[in-house]
Amino acid sequence: MDKKNTVIGVALLVAAMASFYFSARLAPPAPPSPSAPAQAGSTVAKNEAPPAGPASSPSDATLTASKPAADAPAEYVTLANDFLVVKFTNHGGAIDSIGLKKHLAELGKPGLYTLNAQQAAPALSLADFPGADRQTAYTLVSQTATEVVYRAVADGLEITRRYSLAKAPGLDDYQIRHETVFRNLTDKLRPLPRASFNVGTAAPLNENDLGIYLNAGYSDGNDPTFIARSSLEGGGFFSSAPPPPYLDKPATIAWASVKNQFFTMILTPDEPGSGVRVQRVKLDPLAPDTDRKAYGITSFAQFDIKPLAPGASATFGASYYAGPKEYKRLSNVDVFKHGEDKVMQFSTGIGKIFFSGIFAPLLLTMMTAIHSFVPNWGWAIILTTLTLKTVFLPFTLAASRSAKRMAKLNPLMQAMREKYKDNPQKIQSETLKLFKENKVNPVGGCIPILITMPFFIGFFSMLQSASDLRFAPFLWVRDLSAADTVYSFGVANLPLLGLTHLNLNIMPLFMGATMIFQMRLTPTPATDNAQATMMKIMPWMFTLFCYNFASGLALYSTINGLFTIGQQMIINRMPEPQLPAAAGSGPATGSMKNVTPPKKRDK
Repeated sequence: MDKKNTVIGVALLVAAMASFYFSARLAPPAPPSPSAPAQAGSTVAKNEAPPAGPASSPSDATLTASKPAADAPAEYVTLANDFLVVKFTNHGGAIDSIGLKKHLAELGKPGLYTLNAQQAAPALSLADFPGADRQTAYTLVSQTATEVVYRAVADGLEITRRYSLAKAPGLDDYQIRHETVFRNLTDKLRPLPRASFNVGTAAPLNENDLGIYLNAGYSDGNDPTFIARSSLEGGGFFSSAPPPPYLDKPATIAWASVKNQFFTMILTPDEPGSGVRVQRVKLDPLAPDTDRKAYGITSFAQFDIKPLAPGASATFGASYYAGPKEYKRLSNVDVFKHGEDKVMQFSTGIGKIFFSGIFAPLLLTMMTAIHSFVPNWGWAIILTTLTLKTVFLPFTLAASRSAKRMAKLNPLMQAMREKYKDNPQKIQSETLKLFKENKVNPVGGCIPILITMPFFIGFFSMLQSASDLRFAPFLWVRDLSAADTVYSFGVANLPLLGLTHLNLNIMPLFMGATMIFQMRLTPTPATDNAQATMMKIMPWMFTLFCYNFASGLALYSTINGLFTIGQQMIINRMPEPQLPAAAGSGPATGSMKNVTPPKKRDK
């Protein structure tokens, strides 16, 4: 009974890992939605005439300044703080790229990881806004060490764009404060088109990244929605439809994001928006159209602005985060007040069933706390694993004792099934009676699986999202967020296993070895040949599925297995449980003698 539960549990775990890995690839495409209608109730700011006196914008002299030619080469301005290097462009008066000072682009090589380096448009540029979009050459009005201001005038409408890197209360180190002011310079009522701000372009991390984590998201302040790049690839299992040019999603927008596995850009407006538009973009024009690695994803957050009275203005204000997906940072409610931490996507796919939205943040919080005392993420994983195993030790000990009791009862149960083979109701009642007399919980053997699986899946969810372990070394492992490849045999085409190269990875082999040894130590009640065979091949299957996963996950599973092995060795040395049924007499009890397999002698 216990062995059967173990088989079922391991099978579920393998299925979970397979589901995690293939869900992003095999997700059916979503059909394009109709364009979002204008919502009269959604405004950017109060529409009111300015007070008497000078205009509350850069001096009027700049209105007559020479305007850069739209087809002239872009002019760039760079601002920086301790975390960001932000490159601005006058084309669109927007953000060309953002370098992250604390994060390298490649391990062991100089060069910052740069967001929006490959782009569909400059971040925060306006789309389809005549005279003010990314094709417009804005005039640089002013520049300081922490602020830059651009301006454009088109058909009596003044657009002033201000960006600030100044550290201010309520702003994160990776946040940029932005304001766009629309001002009606005419003496007539001025209707305005919808303002669509580019959130940024997310690209694969490197040449080996297939982009399965690329998506665009948005939230109404409560529930987030994420649109994977695969949703815009067209086709599917039962369809040959071409890729849609874009997806429009009418919704209340408290924040909008684009992201890859470890980095994100999040636009949080002062007032909610009315929808988003998501597009798949080809970043490498020379690559074949079938190359998934050549594509990124971009989105535009849409805002409706009321018509402007003569001389009136409206201000769009927002905070723009461009940085790593760090849960500790994004869960700071003093800064991120609309649930921006949900961009981590801890609870997706089968993770919802096992509550990884709870366990992944818990594990990451524990690891981060331990890492503050032990400045190595590998040791932080080990100590976190040992802490969890210690906390749950009473439950696993109780389950192990139940497994041994179950093994002792198995001969009695087999004899009883043979005796009452023509009376299923009698078998059920006698089985329950036998369990009650011997104080055996028939599902007790499932407890370790039920405890371990949510944490394992939570750990997997954490590793596929959190940037903390990126490039974190441990022993021979150079990057705990990736496979610990020590040697590559060359290119291999094994798409079902997610392998593009045939590599030698050490940590998954250790994980598999501990699983095999652990299975041999577990008390084994009599079982049929099919179950015995399944028990033998499960560790090999599990190792194969996890072979190319993050080495941090294999480290966690290996330490978990080693602890369990030591625990099981101690349990196996304990005295055999004495069951009340063993003291009785009858045809069934005679089979109770010598039912536990003898321990193998060391050679």
